[in-house]
Amino acid sequence: MWATLLACSPALCAAPEGVDAGWILAKLQRPTPSSTAFVELHDSPLLRAPLRLSGEYRRPDDDTLVREVRAPYAETTTIRAGEVTIARAGKGPRTFSLARVPELAGLNASFGALLSGDRALLGQHYRIASSGARERWTLTLSPTDAVLATRVRQIVLYGRGAELRCIETQPVKGLVQRTLLAGAARDAAAVVDAAALATLCHAAS
Repeated sequence: MWATLLACSPALCAAPEGVDAGWILAKLQRPTPSSTAFVELHDSPLLRAPLRLSGEYRRPDDDTLVREVRAPYAETTTIRAGEVTIARAGKGPRTFSLARVPELAGLNASFGALLSGDRALLGQHYRIASSGARERWTLTLSPTDAVLATRVRQIVLYGRGAELRCIETQPVKGLVQRTLLAGAARDAAAVVDAAALATLCHAAS
């Protein structure tokens, strides 16, 4: 063991370089238009088995966020100009104020700020804390908005380098919701078990 330690080169023995929120946000910055695949698992005491959703998030421009569910049903949610429009196959679209759904308002603010690298905007809605190393990091967002804080306890993002791989939303009441993105969503293609998805989410950091 001692021989191994003495022979270890500085490059191999160096500790992983730590991160701060500014570094993470700079790496996550994406110009529009942009898109990423996602996989979610929704669990509820009312369901016999967790509901697995898959689809794509899109930002066609800086002011629009689109969440397109492709399986097990087709549904598109568009957030733009303070309004939410939900369109499902076979039904007419429904449009309502974003203020009615603080969770979606928080999602829109966080996605927009994350992908634009705007720490000041993100800081208007959340307290920000970071941990880990550049290879595997965690960014924790705790709502400062009083209305959002009654619904969401915190949002934890897990990533590797410049890739955001998982978003874990912890509600004040109810079960944790996990959204796997990008490479993690591809890794979850055949995963249907909630515990396995949780492991895959946390393995990102």
